Amino acid sequence: MIKFRSILFYLGKALSTVPFFFVSVIALLVPPRRRSELIAGWARFVTWWLKVTCGLSHTIEGLENLPERPCVLACAHSSTWETITTQTFLPPLAWVLKKELLSIPVFGLGLRATGPIAIDRRDSKNALDQVIDQGLEKFKEGRYVLIFPEGTRTPWGAKGRYKKGAARLAIAANVPIIPIAHDAGKYWSTKSWWIKPGKIRCIFGPEISVKDKTDTQITQEIQDWIEAQDL
Repeated sequence: MIKFRSILFYLGKALSTVPFFFVSVIALLVPPRRRSELIAGWARFVTWWLKVTCGLSHTIEGLENLPERPCVLACAHSSTWETITTQTFLPPLAWVLKKELLSIPVFGLGLRATGPIAIDRRDSKNALDQVIDQGLEKFKEGRYVLIFPEGTRTPWGAKGRYKKGAARLAIAANVPIIPIAHDAGKYWSTKSWWIKPGKIRCIFGPEISVKDKTDTQITQEIQDWIEAQDL
């Protein structure tokens, strides 16, 4: 049954990219914040479809920790879930992603329309500079910036190597960091196509100040808080 429901979800998700393509084209005509809100409509549909087909929903804790002004959001990365559903409960945002995702037919246009921070990971020497330069521009647009410090999806239960991009950007912009932990990888694993039913817990941590701290200290604080959560 899990396999059938998962296939049904993926089918609906794929078909939904067709109308999403036209929304993305229209979204290019409006300002970045409004554009993010329009394109988040696709994420809301996919999140609803995930619940209907696979019985996978979520709860949010600690959302009151989110400041009213844009900041850096440092989110655990163990699933596809957080790349989609975070758009449904966060303010207009830009997230850091690998540049090659923009080349995916149809879907890539939608990603491009959101105005992400697209980095060329082959140019590792300049990757951090790309995050900082583009991130500062996103803050000027009034958008929050979402970063996955692990850089890539880490299997649930494993420990990833946290990179310093979130800390460096927060220091450059003089904004706080909000760490985000969740257990999506329990249900929508990186190791399997099949999605298990259940309820994902997503927790927003307290603000991490960057004042008088090094990027190493800040990155360790992010990792310590995320990994300390009882999920």
